[in-house]
Amino acid sequence: MSTRTERIEHDLLGDLPVPDEAYYGVHTLRALQNFPITGIPISTYPNLVNALASVKEAAALANHDLGLLPDHKMKAIVQACHAIRSGVAHDQFVVDVIQGGAGTSTNMNANEVIANLALEYVGYGRGDYAALHPNEDVNLGQSTNDVYPTALKIAAYMGIVQLVHAMAVLRASFERKAEEFKNDLKMGRTQLQDAVPMTLGQEFSTFAVMLGEDEARLMEASTLICEINLGATAIGTGINTSPDYAPLVCRHLAGITGIPVTTSPNLVEATQDVGSFVQLSGVLKRVAVKLSKICNDLRLLSSGPRAGFGEINLPAVQAGSSIMPGKVNPVIPEVVNQIAFEVIGNDVTVTFAAEAGQLQLNAFEPVIAHSLFKSVAHLRAGCLTLASKCVDGITANRERLQALVENSIGIVTALNPYIGYVNATQVAQQALISGRGVAEIVVERGLLTRAQLDEILQPAMLTQPRQAIAFD
Repeated sequence: MSTRTERIEHDLLGDLPVPDEAYYGVHTLRALQNFPITGIPISTYPNLVNALASVKEAAALANHDLGLLPDHKMKAIVQACHAIRSGVAHDQFVVDVIQGGAGTSTNMNANEVIANLALEYVGYGRGDYAALHPNEDVNLGQSTNDVYPTALKIAAYMGIVQLVHAMAVLRASFERKAEEFKNDLKMGRTQLQDAVPMTLGQEFSTFAVMLGEDEARLMEASTLICEINLGATAIGTGINTSPDYAPLVCRHLAGITGIPVTTSPNLVEATQDVGSFVQLSGVLKRVAVKLSKICNDLRLLSSGPRAGFGEINLPAVQAGSSIMPGKVNPVIPEVVNQIAFEVIGNDVTVTFAAEAGQLQLNAFEPVIAHSLFKSVAHLRAGCLTLASKCVDGITANRERLQALVENSIGIVTALNPYIGYVNATQVAQQALISGRGVAEIVVERGLLTRAQLDEILQPAMLTQPRQAIAFD
């Protein structure tokens, strides 16, 4: 039977036994003990882990270029960072996503994992920091206060790209349905009352346009988070770095990630200001609100099957009730609604955390990061799920659409140019009281013939700007 072995590591508080198989070290172990908060480790967000490795690799290359990091250490650190970015040792990024210390525990976790991987690559054991040190070498020329926000921005950019792709998938799904339903006439509604006719295709094309607008807004937000403070070190003065370090490390980071990062012109401001995260959170809230509105519409349009709107049919994906046989619920739109509620709440968290910053640093970036990454990940999953499990399978209930149009009082608006507002109002009132159709009453009153009505009430006449038909 094997016995667990440990190594002793030292920090300013003393010694702690670290599991020998762990790539993290004493600082990470302290954080594990201090922050049993959510049970969610930072490895939950692989974009963040990869971003941390990218920052550390860029720093190693810049320090080597400046003659501050020996060749063998640089190569070992770079090899470790490459391995992490390919998925190695992600399970070693174990500190809780919500932590005190402005992200110091996350930075220390990264330093220790990279150092111990690098030590193995050059033939040393884990914890043999005399050969390559987490702080002296991996963290050379850095501070949590420039590493952590830079990594958050890199991770957020990666997430935005993934979310925009998912939104494009959903948009394309709505566009296909808009084309499929382009000739299906229906009644539009305002304030849940009959309005004027439109096509189901126009309704679905609106959903596609709404998503396309927000794809553009997200890409605009991504440009704001490309400005980084790497090289600022503690508060933005760049203490303990070469004057050439900040632009050099920025160039390396851009090359490693393919993200067009730039160094902020004022590193003191950039170190304390989290405005770009607030902006991004606001755009994510906008996406969530509009997605939720779309899902509300899908639920209304599919309501029924007998006592609701019943204009469209959502694909049945599971039984809807444990007591009502045959009931099927709009569960996919409902789950996306709930994602939207969460994102709106996350935006409130980001707002308060940003406001709570004091003087030269915002200590609450961990909860900002957790909130943003949750929003991005869940919105992405929601878009892909809504597309594949719902929108792709929607069908039109054409008989119901036609019946509602023919029986709607709202159709009388289209007759104003031909019979006048006063006559149209009288027809509407009579139809409402009697329950009869508008067309029937118009013909009965001799205001128009059936043939004239049929010509007026064509989808092409009702759903776009047209000159009124001149009847003899």
